[in-house]
Amino acid sequence: MSGVENRRKPSKLFVRWAVFMVGLVIMSFGISMMIKADLGSAPWDVLHIGLTLQLGLTVGSWSIIMGFLIIGATSFLTKEWPQLGAFINMVLVGVFIDIFLWILPAPEGFALKLAMLLLGIIVIGYGIGLYIAPKLGAGPRDSLMLALTLRTGWKVQWVRSSMEVIVLTAGWLLGGPVFIGTLLFCFGIGSVVGFTMPQCQRMVDILIERGSKNENFNQGTLRTHHHDGVS
Repeated sequence: MSGVENRRKPSKLFVRWAVFMVGLVIMSFGISMMIKADLGSAPWDVLHIGLTLQLGLTVGSWSIIMGFLIIGATSFLTKEWPQLGAFINMVLVGVFIDIFLWILPAPEGFALKLAMLLLGIIVIGYGIGLYIAPKLGAGPRDSLMLALTLRTGWKVQWVRSSMEVIVLTAGWLLGGPVFIGTLLFCFGIGSVVGFTMPQCQRMVDILIERGSKNENFNQGTLRTHHHDGVS
């Protein structure tokens, strides 16, 4: 293997991890926006907030704790060690949720709250698209969903729906916020991610391809205007 090829592989890996990290930060920002809007949160966040209300600790701390429990359950079901991406996902999302909840101001008035809620869902969609596009491993909850799908033989949508209903019910019983935002997230996030995922995947593919071509001048034809995206 040539020296150029040795340099190119680390560059691709760096880009993938960088995009993965940025995606997690963006997703955490969107989650925090939904929580601050105070019009209802996503099912897992309803649970985390409910646990915070009943037992203390921060929302981000409960996100990390639940992540550890989920990763443990997934490893037990699959008899495999979890991917590194699942651990990083769990820790970073919890940490950044707490940071953004501390920084973000609470909006006043229903109109501003609704605007923050809707923008938060869109931001979450782009965060999910960015952290999934590099293909560095699913998050703890998605990993559990896939493990349960394999063990039960149920369809993915049934497993995911069952998980969301159980988590949402538990969070609601603990006093977590269930309102219009919860419904908008449950019924809208699929469409949002369906829109953002292809965009994020194209962007990541372009970044990786461009880094590869810039480091290996013998691969493909480089144009003088290659940087501006003109075909």
